[in-house]
Amino acid sequence: MKTYEQVLETVEIALTKGEYHFCIKFLSQIIESYPLSSKEGVNLRTILITALCGINKKEEAKEFCKELLQSYDYKTREDAKYLMEVINSPEIKKPENWNIKFESNPSLKNKSLNSLKPKDYKEEKRYINISDKPTGETKPLQKEFTLIIFFILFLLIPLLSGCVKIENTLDLSELDSINNYLKVESKYINKFPWQINFENKIKDIFPNADISIEEYNFSLNNKNLNLENTKEILKTIEQTAGELAGESTDLEFDNTEKNFIFLKKYNYKIDIDLQNLSDIDDLELNFRIINPNKANLIRGSNPQLEVSKNIIIWNLIPGQINSIEFSFWSWNKLLIGITIISLVIIMAYSLRFYRFKIGTDLPQLPSA
Repeated sequence: MKTYEQVLETVEIALTKGEYHFCIKFLSQIIESYPLSSKEGVNLRTILITALCGINKKEEAKEFCKELLQSYDYKTREDAKYLMEVINSPEIKKPENWNIKFESNPSLKNKSLNSLKPKDYKEEKRYINISDKPTGETKPLQKEFTLIIFFILFLLIPLLSGCVKIENTLDLSELDSINNYLKVESKYINKFPWQINFENKIKDIFPNADISIEEYNFSLNNKNLNLENTKEILKTIEQTAGELAGESTDLEFDNTEKNFIFLKKYNYKIDIDLQNLSDIDDLELNFRIINPNKANLIRGSNPQLEVSKNIIIWNLIPGQINSIEFSFWSWNKLLIGITIISLVIIMAYSLRFYRFKIGTDLPQLPSA
C-alpha cells in the first residue's frame, strides 16, 4: 500500500495534467483508509472535490463537502463552506456578442489579397530603430538592497510563527460522562516558546490524560468526567496558560438545574476574563460547546456566538471579559424509569387479581 506522501504526489500530478477521471478513480479506492478526523483525509477529500468539479460532477462533490462540514475542526468547516458556495454558484452563459463571426464572400475566393489593394497604395517600410549606442553592462543588485530584503524576511518569520489557534471543545452530550478536548495549533511555521512550556506543564499536571504532540499541533483529551472535575480541569488549563503568558486571567463556571417532573432545565454561565491579554496579536481563541439538545442563549444575540442546533461556537476576544449564558432541556431519565417500572408492576398485579377473581372453567374436585 502506498504511503500518504506517494498518494498525494500521484493525485497532484494527475490534477496538474488535467487527468480528472484517473484522479477520481484512484482516490475512490483508498479514500476510506484516511478518516475525516485526520489532516490527510481532509486534504485528499478536498482534492477529490476539485477533480469532481473538473468533470462537472457537482452532486458527488457536494456529498464530500457535506462530510467536511461535519468536521470538528473550525478551519476545515470554513473551507468546506467556501467550496460549497463555489459548487452551488450558477453557471454564467457567454453572451453571443462576445463571439466574433466571419462571413465569407464567395466572389472573393479566387481573388488574391494584392488585387484588393488600391492602385495608389504605397507600402510603408517599417523597421525597428536600433541605436548603436551601448546601454552599459548589467549590474548586480547592490549589497544594501540585499541586506534590507534579508532583514525584512527575518522579521516576518517570527511574526508568522507567533500566529496560534487555541480551540477547546466541551462535550456535554452525556451529562454523567463529560469530555473536554483542547487543541493548540500553530497556523504558520514554528511553535512559540510559551507553547512548548505549556505542553510540558500540561503533561506534568495530567499524566494520565490522552495527550498528542505533533510538529505544529498539541491536543489534550479528558474523558468521562463529572461536572465538578470538568470545572477543575478548565480552571487548571486557564491558570496554567495565564501564568506562562505572564498575565493574570480568570474563569468562572456556574450552573443550575430545575426539575419539572419528567424534564430538567439546565442553565450554564461561563465568564472568561482576558483583559490582560490585549498585547498578544493574532491569537485565535475558540470555545465549542456540544449540548445534549438544542441550546438557547439567554442574553439575546451576540456577534461572538454562533449557534447551530445543539452546538455553540464561542469566539473569545483577548483584551476583554467574555461571557456566555445558555440553557437546554433534558429528560429526567431516573424518574421516567421509576414511573415505567411502577406502571408495569401495577398492570401485572391488576391482571393477576382480575384473572383470579374471574376464575377458570376447569372442573373442580369434590370436597371431602
